[in-house]
Amino acid sequence: MGLSHRLNACLQFLRLRRSSHWDKPTLLDEYLESPLKALVVRLYCLLLWLRGSPMKPPRNRPPIKVVCLSDTHGMTVPNVPPGDLLIHAGDLTQGGTALEIQAQIDWLDSLPHRHKIVIGGNHDIFFDMKTRRDEGTPPQHGIEFKSVKYLQRQSITLKFKGQRRLNIYGAPDIIGSGDPASSNAFQYDGARHPWREAIPKDTDVLITHGPPKHHLDLNLGCSGLLQDLWRVKPKLHVFGHIHCGRGKRAVFWDSCQEAYENFLSHKMRGPIWDFVPNAQWLDVVNIVIFGISSVIWKWFMQGGHSEGGMLINAACQDGNKGKISKKTPITVEL
Repeated sequence: MGLSHRLNACLQFLRLRRSSHWDKPTLLDEYLESPLKALVVRLYCLLLWLRGSPMKPPRNRPPIKVVCLSDTHGMTVPNVPPGDLLIHAGDLTQGGTALEIQAQIDWLDSLPHRHKIVIGGNHDIFFDMKTRRDEGTPPQHGIEFKSVKYLQRQSITLKFKGQRRLNIYGAPDIIGSGDPASSNAFQYDGARHPWREAIPKDTDVLITHGPPKHHLDLNLGCSGLLQDLWRVKPKLHVFGHIHCGRGKRAVFWDSCQEAYENFLSHKMRGPIWDFVPNAQWLDVVNIVIFGISSVIWKWFMQGGHSEGGMLINAACQDGNKGKISKKTPITVEL
């Protein structure tokens, strides 16, 4: 083991650096990758906070409360908030057997929400014919879904009080994270993604297991999925998979967001070359100009709400510790 490897191992032991790209980067990780990126990400989040909500429920109609779950891995979540729609964005189980899936469905069925939607994740191998093991169970008859609706590259329209409706599309497909013939379901090669015009244009709520690139994804998301999001612009996109990316983020589908994503698409230059003029600097200038303009439009020119949406990484795991987080599941009103 070389000196650099020993030093890195020591820093990981001291928890100054992360041990896996699935973990949240430390401050030292961020600095060594790109101090400019660390600054820009925080600046962008500040601009989003100043811009406020990207959407609001329609006037004179009751809001629809959506409760978001993902990555329960065979565990149940205590104190799930009440709501009108419950979404589980995949990885219900750890081993992916029919019995494990049924146990999770039974738990979700016991919850009081009027509508419940589930998709599969890469651990839910029974749902994928390419990875399903022979359990002696006839296909489609091994799971009793009860009050839960399962979507696999399908759409559904749900009705809510106040004559409101939501068009929901769910798909489990995810960038390959292992051998699809052994232990991971619904995988695809990132260079040959399945998202090109795959999401129906009238989708209000999108549910996928994996995240889009550059948003709550630890840089592990799919750029093809992000491209189709720009085409559809759903009000809400719920996903999971990246446990340490848990959270919610507003999207406005505008020039500020475009500049931010362009900035992150560049290869990071490190703590020295970041300060040498390069193309990324122009993206930073655009983020600042478009971001400040949007804040001024909203708060000083009374621009009101933008036609945006919300991204939610609903992972219920406490990072990669193998246990459920004590944090309350994320909710949003549409």
